[in-house]
Amino acid sequence: MKDDKQFEKDSSATDSSANSVDEYLQTLGNEDAREQRYYSQEQPFSADEMTRLVNEERLNELLAQSDAFLQGLSRELKDFDEDLNNDLDK
Repeated sequence: MKDDKQFEKDSSATDSSANSVDEYLQTLGNEDAREQRYYSQEQPFSADEMTRLVNEERLNELLAQSDAFLQGLSRELKDFDEDLNNDLDK
């Protein structure tokens, strides 16, 4: 009797694993299904958890750096465009 219960337990675990593998293999060729499966496994953070996890001071520093980088990049692109136009006019 004990062996039967253990067999059922092992069998259900195997079925569960086999079903998971089968489901995964079926999604391999389907990019949308694979993406949906990936995102369905995410666990969202609550506002309190995010507050504890995020270093607000460091985040603000990174945002300032990214703003400065984008402004510099924008200037470089503008200068490049002006130089290109000047070269074409010659």
